[in-house]
Amino acid sequence: MEDFKRWMSFPDLDPALKKELAECRHDEKEIEDRFYRHLTFGTAGLRGLIGAGTNRMNRYTVRRASEGFAQYLLGQTGAPEKRVVIGYDSRRGSFDFAREAAGVFAHHGIQVYLFDELCPTPMLSFAIRHLGASGGVMITASHNPAEYNGYKVFADDGGQISSDTAQRITQQIDRVENELTVPCMPIEEAIKTGRLYMMGDAIRSAYTSQLRALSLHPNLAKRMKTPLRIVFTPLHGTGNKPVRRILRELGYEHVYTVPEQEQPDPDFSTVKSPNPEDPRAFDMALALARERDAHLVIGTDPDADRLGVWVRVRKGKYQPLNGNQIGALLLYYLFEQKKHQGSLPDNGAAIKTIVSSDLGRSIAQSYGITMEETLTGFKYIAAKIEEYEKSGRHTFLFGYEESYGYLVGSFVRDKDAVQAAMLCCEMAGYYHERGKTLVEVLNELYRRYGTYREDLFSLTLEGKEGQDTITRIMERLRGKRLSDIGGLSVRECQDYLKGIDGLPSADVLKYRLEDGSWVAVRPSGTEPKIKFYFSVVADNAERAEQTLHQLQTSIQSLIRPFTEKAK
Repeated sequence: MEDFKRWMSFPDLDPALKKELAECRHDEKEIEDRFYRHLTFGTAGLRGLIGAGTNRMNRYTVRRASEGFAQYLLGQTGAPEKRVVIGYDSRRGSFDFAREAAGVFAHHGIQVYLFDELCPTPMLSFAIRHLGASGGVMITASHNPAEYNGYKVFADDGGQISSDTAQRITQQIDRVENELTVPCMPIEEAIKTGRLYMMGDAIRSAYTSQLRALSLHPNLAKRMKTPLRIVFTPLHGTGNKPVRRILRELGYEHVYTVPEQEQPDPDFSTVKSPNPEDPRAFDMALALARERDAHLVIGTDPDADRLGVWVRVRKGKYQPLNGNQIGALLLYYLFEQKKHQGSLPDNGAAIKTIVSSDLGRSIAQSYGITMEETLTGFKYIAAKIEEYEKSGRHTFLFGYEESYGYLVGSFVRDKDAVQAAMLCCEMAGYYHERGKTLVEVLNELYRRYGTYREDLFSLTLEGKEGQDTITRIMERLRGKRLSDIGGLSVRECQDYLKGIDGLPSADVLKYRLEDGSWVAVRPSGTEPKIKFYFSVVADNAERAEQTLHQLQTSIQSLIRPFTEKAK
């Protein structure tokens, strides 16, 4: 209540935020949710609902975070000139939040490079490395619903900051006495003094050149007898220009963009959620695909770091690929093509997360490629790549996570849907030339390595009470050892909170079952959710589906007392 009153009495408070607070002044529960804490700064930076309050995304929480990040950078030894790159997506407030952050950095004499238009997260990562910057900020809430925004922080290697760096920045943020009075230089003054530089076509061209170099068959589209027809939706986000540009430069002429979803729209008005993991997000794209008889449908999320794919299995019928399946197909395609071209290195390595399917590991082993695992979050994959480059122990080939994130070229250090879109189209074109669909290739992999099925169940629990419920679920699971799940014996329970296989401590439980299947439980680090991951392997599809259903039913029964109480 003290913070609520402090905001209401601040004479220069943003009028829109003041009006929003005035409307909830008699709602104590709403005030508590807005002010019971400062929006948590974690290893992904900030992410939260847009609105008034210390526990919301607004210009003052952005200034507070920027002040802490600026103080952290100024305290680092190394290059005397500190430089920060700032990008933003199509969400509500993204452009304004980017300018607020730029003003705080400029006030402290930090050189700022601000994109002159919205850009994908991977392009920001590339720009940090390309310019030799000290770090970067991306204003985005990735695939979250329209009412969210975020402040994602990147290190000088172009990857998201480590847990240690996040802790050090948090210490600086906590020293900010009053988020309402953080100094911020006006943008016009920052430009005039040379502290702010607007970036444009040069950085976009440099990024596209790197993309072209990833192609394993750069002339494929031009020599195909039957052209590959592609439908693309950027879901109102940042992927429209970069994806279409690279496909055009590689000769893919039959690319049809969903017109209703082509332009940026902060309300994401044509979808319930702008998330390629949600099949409903592809309704318009699939309608256009049927009209054009397209072979492939691809879609990127608002900041273009995640890619979804649908494949035509027969005329008018399309099948989605999940993140594990897309990852396995890309892995197989890359290894097979590099092997034939004689460019598959002896010390090659791929990286996946602990909640991604083991199909990728089986494929890698068959090619003599090391598969390493990291915790969930692409920053851990980026850290592995950095380690490889410094030690020379491995040559990085591919990194992916089940949540539709992939990386091939290490000139970016975060998941890159533009790279993935380009290579998925090339891969689909390569097999199209040979009379196969990606679904048929996937089934060949199942016959060779075992039939895998995966699923994800997320329980959304918002607010302070929701967070308490998530904590109780994890405490219950740790306090009650499960001997079986869905009738399958638990061979091993891995508690990553204790640190496993040299990985950092993480709030994750993974149950390995007698038949090679597993179930993992993890509270989300960026959303008010607890996630349950399922991975099943069997000798045929029917048995795999049956086992998956058994595991899902068992887990839902286990958590039902918590979900009913939450309702």
